[in-house]
Amino acid sequence: MESPDNQFLIEVGHRLRQARLARGLNLHELARLTGISAPALSLIETGKRDPRLTTLSRIAAALRLPLPALLEGEPAPGPAKTAPSHDDKGYDLGDYR
Repeated sequence: MESPDNQFLIEVGHRLRQARLARGLNLHELARLTGISAPALSLIETGKRDPRLTTLSRIAAALRLPLPALLEGEPAPGPAKTAPSHDDKGYDLGDYR
């Protein structure tokens, strides 16, 4: 049986992966946006790594989510179904290379 701490890490990792995929990002793209290595992100997504709060905050900011969406399971908004507004510039991964 999973401990409550392990189960929490698995749930946070699952929400993180769902949010990343909903935004059409792969691990390497999210790594560039956050400055966190792709292998480290993979371990977080699978619940095998206990991330610091600052790490989760960087991930949430890169995914344009409030931190509670990763921690508490608030629904992650999916990709926009309408045309983007002039304020929505999307992801420019060129800035992170």
